[in-house]
Amino acid sequence: MHSDSVTSKLGWTERRRLKEVARIKGKLIEKKLTLAMIDEHYNLPARTAGNAVHEPHLAGERAIAAALDTLPHLLWPSRYFADGRRKSPQPPENYRYGRRAAAVDETEAA
Repeated sequence: MHSDSVTSKLGWTERRRLKEVARIKGKLIEKKLTLAMIDEHYNLPARTAGNAVHEPHLAGERAIAAALDTLPHLLWPSRYFADGRRKSPQPPENYRYGRRAAAVDETEAA
């Protein structure tokens, strides 16, 4: 059986996050939308929607969900509870480079 050497080295939470990103990007392609178009239409600073795909950003999440005619908690189950409430604070694994990794680096440097 074929095994992707990159994804096989990733943890479960990272694979889940990448699947969320891929699913959202696929939906954008189906609707012929770009993240830059969403930024412009919803008057967001440049790259806000692009960043929101990868890391928690409330305004970007809401804009992407609205553009896709859905709700944010349906696009990012890792960032929201099933009833639609946003997790606060966000778990460290929801960040691309992980806040936990930065904390570990700081303790090792000490």
